[in-house]
Amino acid sequence: MVSTETETEIESYLGRVPSWIAALPEPSADHCWEIVRDLELEETDLAQREKALVALSAAAAIQCPYCTHFHREEAKLEDVTDAELDEAIAIAGNVRHFSTVLHGAEVDHEEFVSETADIVEHVREQQAAAHGDD
Repeated sequence: MVSTETETEIESYLGRVPSWIAALPEPSADHCWEIVRDLELEETDLAQREKALVALSAAAAIQCPYCTHFHREEAKLEDVTDAELDEAIAIAGNVRHFSTVLHGAEVDHEEFVSETADIVEHVREQQAAAHGDD
């Protein structure tokens, strides 16, 4: 369980201390909350909207019904539309699909990295050419 101080802080952020907090083992409970607070709730390089979409996508990909529900609701708080939610989940599914294909086919990682570098360079050239048309 978290410390009394952390419990008070959680209640301040969330309006209550969720029951699942009790499942955190005491030696790391406060630290677990600090990670959530600092990375997901506080201001970082990513906007809250982006964080919600990333979290929802990850939750869907790992097929966690708890996290999927929570992060879907979080995204709605950030005015993410149903279409955007569906798209984020579909992208996560697509990534998972191709990860399965790449791993199952045992695609050579070094060759993959090299090909990706070529693709990125090509896209950069296309973007530069498009910006030069302005």
